[in-house]
Order: sequence, then C-alpha cells, then structure tokens
Amino acid sequence: MDKIILHIDFDSFFASVEQQYDPKLRGRPIGVSAKNGRTCIIASSREAKKLEIKTGARSFEAIKICPDLVLVPADFIKYYEVSKKFLNICKDYSPFTELFSIDEVFMDITKTSHLFGGSHAIVSKIKKRIKDTLGEYITASFGISHNKLLAKLASGIDKPNGVFEINTSNLLEVYKKVKLTDVCGIGERIKDRLNKIGIYSLLDLRKIPHQALVSEFGKSEAEFLKNVSLGLDASHVIPYTEAPEVKSIGRNYCLPRNEYDKRKILQNAYELWEEVCIKLRRLSKKARTLGFDLGGNIDIHKRKTYSFYFDDSREIFNLFKSLLSEDNNVFNLKSSYIRQISVWVCGLEDSNNISLFLFDEDFRKENVLNAVDKINDKFGDHTIRNGFLLYSDKLTTVPNGYMADRHERTQLARVADEV
Repeated sequence: MDKIILHIDFDSFFASVEQQYDPKLRGRPIGVSAKNGRTCIIASSREAKKLEIKTGARSFEAIKICPDLVLVPADFIKYYEVSKKFLNICKDYSPFTELFSIDEVFMDITKTSHLFGGSHAIVSKIKKRIKDTLGEYITASFGISHNKLLAKLASGIDKPNGVFEINTSNLLEVYKKVKLTDVCGIGERIKDRLNKIGIYSLLDLRKIPHQALVSEFGKSEAEFLKNVSLGLDASHVIPYTEAPEVKSIGRNYCLPRNEYDKRKILQNAYELWEEVCIKLRRLSKKARTLGFDLGGNIDIHKRKTYSFYFDDSREIFNLFKSLLSEDNNVFNLKSSYIRQISVWVCGLEDSNNISLFLFDEDFRKENVLNAVDKINDKFGDHTIRNGFLLYSDKLTTVPNGYMADRHERTQLARVADEV
C-alpha cells in the first residue's frame, strides 16, 4: 500500500503570527528583522512579498521599495509557542508527525487516514483548527503525496492557504512546470552545476545518464538527483518526540555593517563559537571537526578534523584563530571587511564515549564548564562571558533568558539554527 504523506508549510509564518497578535499590522506590508541588530529581513508578510520584498533583503533596500514597510523585531519565543500549539493539533491525526522546521511539518497519515475520512478530510479539519486555535491570520499550505520529497514539492504549488496533491498520474505534468530549485535539496549552486551539463528542468534530469551525474557530482549526490528525477524518496517521517541524531551544529550571523575592526570580528566569532559549545554540552556531545566561513569583500573558508574532541569555546576559538592565521595576509589588510560569519562543528561523539581525563587540569576545566553552564541555564545564556568579550554585544540566536526544560531548549535551538 502506498504511503500517504502530508507536508504542511505555514504561509509567511513569522509575519502572519505578528499580524495575528497585533491587529494594527494586518493588511500592511511588514518585515520581520532580528532583535540583535542585523539589518536583514528574515521574513516578509504576504503584502510585502507582493512588492518583491523577499527574505534576506537588506532593510534599507526594502524601505526604498516600500517606504511604508513596517519593521517588526522577531520574537522566537512567540513563534515557538505557536508551533507547539500546531504540533498538538497534528498529533490528534497521526502519531507520526515530524517537525521539519519551526514552520513546517511532515505527517504520515497512512494508518490513520481512514479514521477521518481520507487525506483531504484531514486537511480540511486541520485548516479549521488552525483558524479556531491559532487565528484567522495564520494559514498553511498543504502538500499530499506518497513520499516526503513530493509532498514538500506539492505544498509550494498552491500558495497561500492551498492544497495540492502529487500522484503517479500527474507527476510528469508537475515536473514540466516546476523549477529545479523548487525541489528540496537543489539550491542555486547545484542548479548552476546542472545547467553547465545541459540540465534545465526535472525532465532533463530524468533523461540524463546516471554516469554523467556521477562524473559531475559523485556517487551519493548523483543517486539523490536521479531519485529526484524519478520522484523517489524512501525516507521516513520521524516523530518529533524521536528526533534524529544531531550530526552537526552551527551558527550564522550577519553583522549590522561592514566590519573592518579585526578585534570586533574575532569577538563576534568567539560569541558564535560559545553558542556552538553551549549546545554541544547541552546535547552531551563533543566534536572533532570544525569549519567556518567569513564573507565580505574577502571570503575565507576553512575546515579541519583533529585527533581529539572538544566542547570548550576557548579551545575551539584557539583552533579557529590558528586556521585563520593561514590567511592573515588577506584578513589583516586594512581594506578587508567582513559582513557574514558562519561557524560549525561535526564529527560528533557522545561525551560519555570519549576517554576519561588523565590530568587534574582536565577535571578542573570540566568542573568550571559545568558551573558556568548551571549559571547560564538559570539566568540566561551568556550571563557569564569570557573577558575577551568585554563591551561586545550579546549575539544570542536562541532567546536569552528563555527558561524551558532540556527537551524544549534542544528543540528551540534546532529550529532557531534554520532561521
């Protein structure tokens, strides 16, 4: 029996939530921006999108397009609370509900669909409960198919507040109309590489020999692309109560201006590494691979795997500086500025699986980290900070001071990473 998978994607989620909570914002073009001083639009209302104000636009550019644009600071606690209410609605129709991001879920209703009158009946019931529970200004678009790949593709076809189903009978017609980048997993870079080998549509992708894809992309990515072309996806819906194992942790920050001051750049990077390490310790993980991207009028990309594991921000920051020193001739030029900082770690291992400490110094360091974490858990992340960060702003990507249980903090941190 074919599976029945729903993908539910909220429409202009952050902006819609703000409009629901504040009636004065309804019907007006609004742009949601971060509280931490970033000058990017991280979400646009439907009204702003009609004016071509898109996610990622600079605030000053958006205001040039629409002088009446209302800028609203993001409130991730509010969005997370709405998301939790929505999950409580979904679980009434299937225990197999996966939180894909803060505003998207997958549902496997294969075993429960008949209890509610079929997939379209479930969609109607959920839409009504969204309106009754979350408010009339918060809507979602639904995709229905027999796997996650096509369900997610379907949810973007009839936006906003629409429903679309992809099945074996209409798959080719859908593939004639959608773009390569409409498929989850195909971004602009992959699209450009596909274009270079003569692939401009999903139907082109279906026709190209598999070996040609292997030559360009390698075996695993070629297999993914060939499966996409055939509409195949064997992945399962993983209930949000059984979240998959975390494979990497990262932080990304857009500076409010072009930054030439190297000390400030390093302070920002240290703060991001600190957030990465806070999450590592909350998950009881350590990492052995780190990577980073610094972008501005120069671009520095580094990645290195070590023979040891780490979860201490001072240690990882020193490793970061060591890698950065390889590009000091570029980084230290007076004309060099940075606007974007991304840091990440992978190669994770459970802390309990790593060798015991051999020296008293290691025990002392671990005890200090545990004490700092307890204080920060109680009073908010970054209550205690390294002296290197004196006078620098807090760059928290998880709401500072938000008191939640361990599971909620982990979930919130995960979805905040994707924003």
